[in-house]
Amino acid sequence: MSTKGLDYESLNENVKKTRYAVRGELYLRALELQMQGKEIILTNVGNPQALGQKPITFARQEMPLSPFLMDDPYVGVLFPADAISRAKHYLSMTSGGLGSYSDVGGLPGIRKEVAEFIVKRDGYPSDPELIYLTDGASKGVMQILQTIIRGQSDGILVPIPQHPLYSAAISLYGGSLVPYYLEETANWGLSIENLLQSVAEAHSKGINVRAMVIINPGNPTGQCLSESCLKEILQFCNQENLVLLGDEVYQQNVYQEEHPFISAKKVLMDMGPPISKQVQLVSFHSVSKGFWGECGQRGGYFEMTNIPPQTVDEIYKIASISLSNGCGQIILGIMVNPPKPADISYERFLRESNSILGSLRKRAQITTNGFNSCRNMVCNFTEGAMYSFPQTRLPPKACLKLLEATGICTVPGSGFGQKDGVFHLRTTILPAEEDMHAIMASFKKFNDQFMEQYEDAKAITGCQD
Repeated sequence: MSTKGLDYESLNENVKKTRYAVRGELYLRALELQMQGKEIILTNVGNPQALGQKPITFARQEMPLSPFLMDDPYVGVLFPADAISRAKHYLSMTSGGLGSYSDVGGLPGIRKEVAEFIVKRDGYPSDPELIYLTDGASKGVMQILQTIIRGQSDGILVPIPQHPLYSAAISLYGGSLVPYYLEETANWGLSIENLLQSVAEAHSKGINVRAMVIINPGNPTGQCLSESCLKEILQFCNQENLVLLGDEVYQQNVYQEEHPFISAKKVLMDMGPPISKQVQLVSFHSVSKGFWGECGQRGGYFEMTNIPPQTVDEIYKIASISLSNGCGQIILGIMVNPPKPADISYERFLRESNSILGSLRKRAQITTNGFNSCRNMVCNFTEGAMYSFPQTRLPPKACLKLLEATGICTVPGSGFGQKDGVFHLRTTILPAEEDMHAIMASFKKFNDQFMEQYEDAKAITGCQD
């Protein structure tokens, strides 16, 4: 009997190969337990508002300000004047309000605001026509990977550990992931020697490496790449003729002044010609992260540098298939163009954003200290982003036992990649600050008891790790 198009046996094999650990087996079990009434702490995914973070007020004041509300005589009582003015500004960009389609690349006025944000950040020109607004950074990453990957012989250099978006998308599009391993003992640094070795090994397997991914600040590792490291990466990409994909969605989440965020574009432009004119760079940003935490709004962008016009036309074609949503674009506009010191809403915006970032800094320290106090665990400090990635002696299946015993939902390090024989787990630092000490104490109690039982069992059976 012949199979039908959606029978499992006849499905696209690339779909079957795709894995996404963040919402995998452990997460599904957590949802089951939640349905049964157990209190679950979902630290498996960077989802700030799901764990209690309040939205930035100014961003949310824009959402209800539709044309009919703008004409209400009491609108000035409910909303500050600068929020009303900004809403009128955004509505004037649309042909029919937020419910209408926007231009393929996104609303031109917001693309211009993104360009101005990049100019202010880096000190170099940015062309709004080379900026596309997307449904979060993930959609942009997938569009670019889809454009680059032609088949299994095309490889993408990806840091290990990595955000599983990359392994999943590369599998889905039929390409080959080429790993380069970050060095945990050097605070998750990377070396050019390691990159060259990864490329050489790929070539020996008949894989043509076409692009390199950096995640800065790192997910799940939390490190911030230094200016000197970025220079080496750009020189390497120039030498190997690689497109650099700069995942910079956590650029506002930085917790140590001595390790600031520096964009790949700024470093590239600082290097000057010929390299600043040669390296192809696509940079990504999002409203989901930083102190905004607007994951559900799905707002993001990518900027293209040194990409040929004909290729831009092809990327435009891919973007036209999906388009991006209006609400996400508005939130993105507010993120890159927040209230200014002279605005009525500025003091409140500053107070809210500083409070969130200050609390994240404290939670990063609590999490790091908590893991380092546990038996057989070691954890680098989270310099940026919103995750901890401690090395542990807990076997991967222990994450399920941790969930059952404590309600803490983490993800085994295997879902992000790790060196053979080394085990990690990933957790966010997003639970409420007032709950963090109790959560880490609960984790420490489970870890130390489990390790004692695990090591006793190994001693009796003679098992090895």
